[in-house]
Amino acid sequence: MSAQNPTIVLVHGAFADSSSWNGVVEKLQAHAYPVVAASNPLRTLSGDAAYVRQLVESIEGPVVLVGHSYGGSVISNAAKGLGNVKALVFVAAFLPDEGESAIALSGKFPGSTLGEALQPVPLTLPDGGQVTDLYIEKARFHQQFAADVAAETAAVMAATQRPVTDAALGEGASAPAWREIPSWVLVATEDKNIPPQAQTFMAERANATAVSVIASHAAGVSRPGDVARLINAAAQATL
Repeated sequence: MSAQNPTIVLVHGAFADSSSWNGVVEKLQAHAYPVVAASNPLRTLSGDAAYVRQLVESIEGPVVLVGHSYGGSVISNAAKGLGNVKALVFVAAFLPDEGESAIALSGKFPGSTLGEALQPVPLTLPDGGQVTDLYIEKARFHQQFAADVAAETAAVMAATQRPVTDAALGEGASAPAWREIPSWVLVATEDKNIPPQAQTFMAERANATAVSVIASHAAGVSRPGDVARLINAAAQATL
């Protein structure tokens, strides 16, 4: 591999954390890629995108920006106009157009059972404002999010899941970076969060290079080799 390998920046989505990329990170590092697994705040789409954008701006050299699930919305907003982002990779993810929200896209086609699996937790912020954190009910997490992951692993994922606010999932996206940056998409055919039909629709709309993998929404955990191969393909296309 070339010394000029791009840095791979991985952005997790809702109900997950950076450790959800561990298997993918191991495979990428084995091929000499510098990797950063970002901590996505999951508070507001615009705020999360600004956070990731500043992280990417701090990295010298080319970057391949990868998003899972809601992280796809974040990377598409974050990368707009960033010259060092050479490719976008969406893993069972949203590719929203301007004004579209994750909630709207997940309901555009039938198949998502996420809504009925959510546990809302209302919170009062220090300034007195109100926000609702959303979790996946632990008893439903395995089948909803990670049906092809070992039960023991899924139980740990359920216990360590990061909540997303309802505001973040409902916020409309800004102008998408996928209109300007070459994009790759992994469609998870057994996804119960984002219907595979929706993933395919968004990939075709973005004129992205797409592959389909028999996987749950947690494709990075259950199929890290497939995810790493797609990221490698995107990275090599930038050299």
